This record gives sequence, structure tokens and C-alpha cells, in this order.
Amino acid sequence: MKLSFLTINAHKGFSALNKRFALPELRECVHTSGADIVFMQEVVGQNLRHAEKYFGWPAKPQHEYMAERSGFSHAYGKNAVYTAGHHGNAILSRFPILHSERLDISTNRVEKRGLLYARVQLPEKKPPLHCVCVHLGLLCASRRRQFAKIREFIQRVVPDTEPVIVAGDFNEWRKNRKDELETRLMMKDAGLEMYGRKLRTFPAMLPALPLDRIYLRGFKVLKAQVLNKGPWRDISDHAAFLAEAEYVWEPQ
Repeated sequence: MKLSFLTINAHKGFSALNKRFALPELRECVHTSGADIVFMQEVVGQNLRHAEKYFGWPAKPQHEYMAERSGFSHAYGKNAVYTAGHHGNAILSRFPILHSERLDISTNRVEKRGLLYARVQLPEKKPPLHCVCVHLGLLCASRRRQFAKIREFIQRVVPDTEPVIVAGDFNEWRKNRKDELETRLMMKDAGLEMYGRKLRTFPAMLPALPLDRIYLRGFKVLKAQVLNKGPWRDISDHAAFLAEAEYVWEPQ
């Protein structure tokens, strides 16, 4: 069984430098990508000010607006809460989401960061797929602690005999640095597995830093691709990252 995974920082529905509201275009791009599971960061659950200001702002939360185009199941976890509303992470899935929960992984009062977990039912009587969507901090010390929290969560919640995907905006710019997902959980970075390097996704117009990543366990990576051309060119400040993989997990 082949599956495709997409991750993108939605930038609250705006293009780079907030030049224009681009959520409808982002929704169309995500739909036409054919991805089975989508990991999104900086998704707006509510913003009363933007709803009044921008024509076409959806009446429903952005993750629900995104999911309805493809009829996907969805889960959302708010990270930042403010007077006008809130935003956070979202997971959209072609397959039923059996359970979801959000874990606060903030390490300081300024940066509100979270982990969104969803257990997804796969077809063909396969074991459930454990999906983790993350958005890590800007400081190295914060990311180090957050990687440890992600690893501890997976070890606590995910059985060793079941597959897992961790994807999102890691804000990690160091190209050759390995983290706890790779060294402790033996997960594979999709870009590194295919090309021997972590793929660059930021800034979207001219990617220089490998901030957005997809880590896999229980899959063989078949394709890893940064999407920032054509219709993907200016729908966020981050480029999207698409990985295709073959399910190879054998329950023990």
C-alpha cells in the first residue's frame, strides 16, 4: 500500500510577507496534490478581526474549510490564543481519525507551541497509523527540549509494533544535525532517505533552510519533493513538502 503525506505551514492563510489572503488557493493546491494525510501548522481556528477585514474569509475554522474540499476527516489543536481568536496545528486525513489529542510543548511564555496527535484507521486491516503534527520553537534550546517531549510522547502512546509519522515545521535550520526522532526512535527523514540531505523549504520563493520535514517509521520512502512552483509559488511563506511512501510495517 502506497500513501502520500503533505506538510505545510499555512501562514494563517496568507502569502509570503502577508501580501494577500491565499487560503482558497492553498485549499485547491492541497486537494490536487492527492495527499492522503496533510499536516498543517499556523492554521486559524478563529480570527474575528480578519473575518471582518478580508473578503472570502471562511465562516468556519480554516482546517474545516480545507477539509471540506476533499471530504477528509480532520483534527485541530490550538496553540496560540489571543483576543480575536486562536491558531494551531491541524491534521487532515483521507481515512477515519479514531482519536486525537493536543499536547502543550511550549518551553517559554512567549512562544506557544503544540503537538497534535491523531490515530488514523488504515484500510486492509492494517494497524492504525499514528500521526504527529508539530510546530517547534525558534530557539535551539527550546527545540532540543521539544524534540525530547515528542520522543517521550511517542514512546508512551505508540506501540513499538505500529507505524508512525511525525511532520511539520521544525524550525531547525541546521542541515546535518540529527535529532532524537532519528537517533532514539530510528525514524527516517524523507528527504534525507531519498537524497542524502534534508530538503530546503524556507523561504518559499527561494528555499534555503530545511525547516519543514516528514519523519517516518514503518514505511519505505519512494518520493520526497518540495512544492514551490506553479500554483504553489506564493500561497505561504513556507514551501510545501510532499512524501510518498510504501507501507512495509510487519506487526510483530
